[in-house]
Amino acid sequence: MLETDYLIVGSGAVGMAFADIILEESNHSMIIVDRYQKPGGHWNLAYPFVTLHQPSAFYGVSSVELSRGLKDEVGLNKGMHDLASGAEVSAYYDHVMRHRFLPSGQVQYFPLCNYKGDNKFESILTNKNFEVKVNKKVIDATHLKTSVPSSHTPNFEIAQGVQFMPLNDLVKISKPPAGFVIIGGGKTGIDACLWLLEQGVNPDHITWILSRDAWLLDRLNTQPTLEFFHNTMGAQVAQFEAAAAATSISDLFIRLEEKGVLLRLDKNVTPSMFHGATVSKLELEELRKIKNIIRKGRVSKIGLAEIHLDKGSIETSIDHIHIDCSATAIANISMKDIFEEGMITPQTVRSYQPVFSAALIAHVELAYDTDNKKNELCQVVPLPNHDTDWIRMMVTFMTNQYNWGQDKELRHWLRNNRLDGFGKMVSSISKDDTDKQAVLKKMKEVVFPAVMNLQKLQAEI
Repeated sequence: MLETDYLIVGSGAVGMAFADIILEESNHSMIIVDRYQKPGGHWNLAYPFVTLHQPSAFYGVSSVELSRGLKDEVGLNKGMHDLASGAEVSAYYDHVMRHRFLPSGQVQYFPLCNYKGDNKFESILTNKNFEVKVNKKVIDATHLKTSVPSSHTPNFEIAQGVQFMPLNDLVKISKPPAGFVIIGGGKTGIDACLWLLEQGVNPDHITWILSRDAWLLDRLNTQPTLEFFHNTMGAQVAQFEAAAAATSISDLFIRLEEKGVLLRLDKNVTPSMFHGATVSKLELEELRKIKNIIRKGRVSKIGLAEIHLDKGSIETSIDHIHIDCSATAIANISMKDIFEEGMITPQTVRSYQPVFSAALIAHVELAYDTDNKKNELCQVVPLPNHDTDWIRMMVTFMTNQYNWGQDKELRHWLRNNRLDGFGKMVSSISKDDTDKQAVLKKMKEVVFPAVMNLQKLQAEI
């Protein structure tokens, strides 16, 4: 029988971020079990041209920088901080495991193993069974069940003879088709459209099926360095001002758009979805070149000559290539207490930042005594789906942020953690910098009215 303090199920981004803090801040032992052959979770199955949607500085594990500290000088992310490619992220996690985790002597790693529950797992290659004596807790780093195109099973019918493929296979096309049909309006669909456009595909040869339009975030507002202070902190102030002044839910989103916090593909279509997808304004300009956008609900069947949807049908042909981008990035949006007897289930405690959340959860596990106190500090921020989920998400996020600010020890940890880029940015501002200090002062003034009004709007949902 094996023995460890923490049994971590999953060596994806969440499991790795959690383990890194345990390693950095304690001498506890860990066993990490994962079904893939190397760490990185869903990045093992990522499509070839995938990149992060937010700057690399906000991703990875706390102790090892992912970003190269560069800004893109060309392309649709021009002028902003680099976005690591899937290959870079995969190599990064492999490096962290081989050169940080395993040499420490605190981590044992069991790839290509299926966790069976009850502290037991089995090797996929040999069927050898393992049982673990866990001295502290099991960490379920697979709770969010990240879904990727290559392993996704569509929930619609596909006629035999239809050219249909996951996004991963788009780069394998050997001759031009009659047209491209992109199915899905989330991050994956956006990536597919942008990649085709970047390869010189005529926008008129792209059909984009959107079951729902989405509110999008402006990447300019998520930059990690002081150079972008007025974009990042200014956007924070702007969203709080919008939240405080909104007279209704619809008015809230109008204000958020007017202040540059949220973007949308078409000014004439009111989005009903929000997943936190992030784009640059240059990317949005490219997407708007696609005119054949189908808003007839979800696909029910792809036939040889027609695509059937909830609200009608459109023409297609066996010479068109249909690209499946309909996988939901996070397949499990159910919430539960993060800390329970013998179990930790990492979930988001800050909007859009699962790896920061996992790191903070690990620190809270080590620094505080009771599960009640830990759960108080780590309230689960709901993963957004519908547009109105932005309200629920912000109320919980702001509550967490307030609670962290009241705790001296946690404030200190946040200022010094790499993944909390904005906190470090704020703490570096000189008291003599009246321009930036005025922004911070304004933020403090509008936070409370924003929370109060958002709670009022939440009650109306």
